[in-house]
Amino acid sequence: MATPEIPDKLFFRIGEVCKIVEIEAFVLRFWETEFPNLAPQKSKSGHRVYKRKDIEMVLRIKELLYERGYTIAGARKQLARSRMPKADREKVLNQIRRELQDILTLLRRNP
Repeated sequence: MATPEIPDKLFFRIGEVCKIVEIEAFVLRFWETEFPNLAPQKSKSGHRVYKRKDIEMVLRIKELLYERGYTIAGARKQLARSRMPKADREKVLNQIRRELQDILTLLRRNP
């Protein structure tokens, strides 16, 4: 999927975001309930006001769900993982690697 052009503006209304991302407003509102990172500000009149970073998050969610086939829970985990600092990700991966090596050792002992 080609990344759509996001106009050079500070704020966007829900209809503009839906047009850019090519999703329906009810889908976007639903995603706001499912993804804590997606929390647009509200204007004084109570309308949702999106920033560029919000649109980029919506595009990432759409990619995970529609292109990569993640479930909502899986996409939520993937987004949380991508926000984790690299050093922390490496620690987690090293811990998983050690645990897998321990399991492999156990399996080799008890055929």
